[in-house]
Amino acid sequence: MLTRLTSGRSQTPPHMASRTIGGMSMAVGSLPHRSLAEAIELSLSSTDVVTIPTLPRRSPAESMIAQALVGLPGVTVGQYGSIAVDTARIHALESVRTDLDHDAFATFRTFLSTAAERNLSGPVKWQFVGPITLGLALQRAGVPAETAFRIAMRSVRGHVTNLLAAVSATLPDCEQIVVLDEPGWGALLEPGFPLPPDVAIDLLSGALAIIEPIAIAGVHCCSSSADLQSLTAAGPSLVSIPATLALVDHAGHLQRFLENGGWVAWGAVPTDGPVPMTAERPWKRLCELWCQLVQRGCSPTLLRQQSLITPECGLGLHHTSVAERVLRINAELSTRVRDQSAATRFSFGA
Repeated sequence: MLTRLTSGRSQTPPHMASRTIGGMSMAVGSLPHRSLAEAIELSLSSTDVVTIPTLPRRSPAESMIAQALVGLPGVTVGQYGSIAVDTARIHALESVRTDLDHDAFATFRTFLSTAAERNLSGPVKWQFVGPITLGLALQRAGVPAETAFRIAMRSVRGHVTNLLAAVSATLPDCEQIVVLDEPGWGALLEPGFPLPPDVAIDLLSGALAIIEPIAIAGVHCCSSSADLQSLTAAGPSLVSIPATLALVDHAGHLQRFLENGGWVAWGAVPTDGPVPMTAERPWKRLCELWCQLVQRGCSPTLLRQQSLITPECGLGLHHTSVAERVLRINAELSTRVRDQSAATRFSFGA
């Protein structure tokens, strides 16, 4: 069962995704499709944990930054996803309204309608930009740093609250897994980052807190340089990270996270650079990583039993045929991990 990590925050009794088991497959988010029907059909059929996709090629309003800012006074989203900010009109206390009829949420609302018609049950995962990455985007658009991150926090919490309610109302039999997308976290420890690490952790923690009473709260960071210690310090129940050997240096933090009930979504299928044709190379890479983590003190049982298998990142920049191949490979890796989970010994050479 997938349970929420107990962090330093006061929490209600954990919500369970009771039909989620170790090694199940899950997607990251974006798809390259322009057809709503084709994208939703792929999402419903390609992973064990059904993932609500976004389609930024269909509409730039569905890009993760634009989606979070649509409807916010003082922000204009251009035809091709560009963002213009009127710094005289935007302020941190602006209320947030989530217009599900807007084109930015077309895939989200169509997915919910289709899933309801099919009586979907079981865990459903969806993703939304995190407050750090959104704040960085606002800062680049000309908003002063302090105001930018306050606006980002209000926007993320407001939209996520409204989207949680929409899924609960439409798919009451589906446990939700909500993952905040934080690619900006990879630069947290670099010189010149606009926030101290403790402030960034508090911001992300505050966004996760809005999810926890209702759903599994997770964080995705596609940067292999992301600091795992600070990411887990924010208190997610799930971290979604690339399955690279860089994680070996974080074996101690990873083991503590798993011991506290945390789950890891292993980005096992490469999406940046050449995409593999078969599951063999990603499987060997995942096995090598897990083997080295076990040698550094991680529990082989927890590694496989508290795992989900995903592509490294979203597939929105790839061709549809490549996206379908990545998801097929992802499903094969998931099957192999689940077969190992059922075994009494961990066979790294499989």
